[in-house]
Amino acid sequence: MSNEVSIILTLSAIIFISPLLSRLTRIPTIPIEIILGSIVISINLIQSNHIFTLVAELGFLYLMFLAGLEVDLKKLFKVSPTLLKKGLLYTLALYFISTVFCFYFDLAKIFIVTIPLISIGLLAALKKEYGDQAWINLAITIGLIGEIISIIVLTIVSARLEFGLGSKFYATLGELTLVFFAIAIFYKLFHNLIWWFPEIKTYLMPKYDTQEQDIRVSMSIFFLIIAIMLYLHLEVALGAFIAGVFIATFFEHNKELPHKLAHFGFGWLVPIFFIWVGTSFELKALLLPNLINYALLITFAMISLRGLSSMLFIRDIGVKGSLLLALSHSMPLTLIIAVATLALQSNSITHFYYYVFILSAILEVIFAMLSIRVINKIK
Repeated sequence: MSNEVSIILTLSAIIFISPLLSRLTRIPTIPIEIILGSIVISINLIQSNHIFTLVAELGFLYLMFLAGLEVDLKKLFKVSPTLLKKGLLYTLALYFISTVFCFYFDLAKIFIVTIPLISIGLLAALKKEYGDQAWINLAITIGLIGEIISIIVLTIVSARLEFGLGSKFYATLGELTLVFFAIAIFYKLFHNLIWWFPEIKTYLMPKYDTQEQDIRVSMSIFFLIIAIMLYLHLEVALGAFIAGVFIATFFEHNKELPHKLAHFGFGWLVPIFFIWVGTSFELKALLLPNLINYALLITFAMISLRGLSSMLFIRDIGVKGSLLLALSHSMPLTLIIAVATLALQSNSITHFYYYVFILSAILEVIFAMLSIRVINKIK
């Protein structure tokens, strides 16, 4: 049986049985998909394949797109200045404590920028499971600030690893700054256009749609912005996130669209990405000396640092809500893997540290998901 056929059959089986195992074991679906991916690569049911990798990367981008759909800039601009200041202070505290932690334990410098990373990609999955709760809404708002900073850091680290400190590095930073200015100008222009001609929204995405035009327009925006980021050699995850934010901000009249896009993603593309994450970590790597110890240390650091920083929000959502917020931000799986992959490709880290990154990312998701489920039931 060819490798392609084996991959298709294996992926189909994992996607089908993961929700069933989740109900049986009461473990969230995402960790199960990652674990099964690690198992099938270890017993050679799946081998490296560029098409599988390409579809998984598309799944990652779609996950970032779904995360962007949770952010309506119009609502974000209405957030109180006090809360925005707390969000910035929360993110800065993560980077400060991370720096102290890494120097104290003599960890590689790459961990200083990796441990504080925040990704709200999995918050889309949490909101789908737990509904509209205060801690989730605040986690998305604060996480947006942290994710923007994290993606900027990721872009800078990516350019630094690829180009060093030469002229191309500074050119990339200049392009990133121009992109943010362009986004701000486009937002203002499109906002005014919609204000003067509100029928544009219903023309592009009609309320009574028999041709799935809303999904077609969404996918067109998604791929258009990704193409722009590829052309500019900037982080494509940022482009996918911006596409989601754009749709959530300007087409809020279509209440069913986010649900339709989420059902499509979590039913197919996103699980393939998580399975691929599992295949990047072979079980035999667990036998490497001190690998588990380092991974547990990083897992402890990422969760405890967020627990300390989240104390800023006790007055807003209470102790339980603050703890849930910290745990929801303790799963920057996608960004950790992106940083680890870039660092490995540029020979900035060894395969040992790459496995440390992957294992700690998996452990964080499992621990955080299970802890959220337990703590959320406490009254």
